[in-house]
Amino acid sequence: MSRIGKAPISLPSGVEINVSKGNLVTVKGPKGELTQQIDPEMEIAVEDGEISVKRPTEQKRHRAMHGLSRSLVANMITGVTDGFVKELELVGVGYRAANTGQLLELTIGYSHPIMFALPDEVKVTTAMDKGKAPVVRLESHDKQLLGEVANKIRSYRKPEPYKGKGIRFAGEEVRRKAGKSASK
Repeated sequence: MSRIGKAPISLPSGVEINVSKGNLVTVKGPKGELTQQIDPEMEIAVEDGEISVKRPTEQKRHRAMHGLSRSLVANMITGVTDGFVKELELVGVGYRAANTGQLLELTIGYSHPIMFALPDEVKVTTAMDKGKAPVVRLESHDKQLLGEVANKIRSYRKPEPYKGKGIRFAGEEVRRKAGKSASK
């Protein structure tokens, strides 16, 4: 039995869950509403403020989908109650970040600034403190969308291994390489 899949999910107060035909799960909470299609073969039971996911057989595919289905539902519940946050650091000389509403402007060493329009579900704030790398803070109730947006921003200038310049997640360790060794 999957250790993740068999763990029940507690339903916090203020959160409504609806499982319709075909395992379309809708979760409503204080931060918003999320809908996710779960594998139709999985059984989702809501009883006594707890949600449990059961698999029909011990087939390899069912074992794989068991933990995934439970994690998707748990992330939806966490998202509508607490939300998720990702922080990106811009490491490099002259790198800047600014936002105007849902439009993020990145100056990251190219000849022109990059303008990135964020989806409405993702809230953005930027901070530029003296002596520290600029920080872009992304918040959302949808974990999947938040990860996609953060990776898209990071893809504009991934951290390089020689000087460590680029856009990285907060706390990310960039593996550094030694440059060319001086000739004799």
